[in-house]
Amino acid sequence: MMASLIEHGIRSPAVLHAMAGVPREEFVLEADRDHAYADRALPIDAPGQTISQPLMVAVVVEALELHEGDRALDVGTGSGYQAAVMAACGAHVVSIERVGSLAQTAAERLRRLQYDVEVFEGDGTLGVPERAPFDAIAVGAAAPRLPVALARQLVEGGRLVVPITENPGGEELTRLRLVDGRWQTESLGPCRFVPLIGADGYEVADTD
Repeated sequence: MMASLIEHGIRSPAVLHAMAGVPREEFVLEADRDHAYADRALPIDAPGQTISQPLMVAVVVEALELHEGDRALDVGTGSGYQAAVMAACGAHVVSIERVGSLAQTAAERLRRLQYDVEVFEGDGTLGVPERAPFDAIAVGAAAPRLPVALARQLVEGGRLVVPITENPGGEELTRLRLVDGRWQTESLGPCRFVPLIGADGYEVADTD
């Protein structure tokens, strides 16, 4: 896995160290443990939900440009893997998940593995205002447009990394920065994610 990350352009020493250290097998289903380090998404214990492929996690976390002590928000906890990688980069992570069973299981897993992650259950498209502002925000699902509520929870100089649906065939990974009170966006390339469900995302009916 590590050789593949380097081959595909991951350069941040902090991200590479985190990816090497977080035990991915702890975040996948028991039946998939033998494939935990394969570079592909795997199902987790909720219909239609997945743990992203290692390369995409590394790309997203590297794009966050995390520094030791940063306050970071992880939207779409899932199994908790991406939150763990963010925490392993030195961030204090708040993570939010709309599926209660996933939030509970992830919170227990992250606590057991001793990662600095606080898990909330709720609508991730609205962020966690009571814990804002954040230095960095990662969104683990594809939004139909820029999630404004999340962008408003950034500090000056903060980074938001979110997949945004460009067309029915795929999404564009987008990084937003708050610079002098203005939002600046850049494309980080094509990607594939499950839909972001919530008040500032897709309605559940849209995914049927």
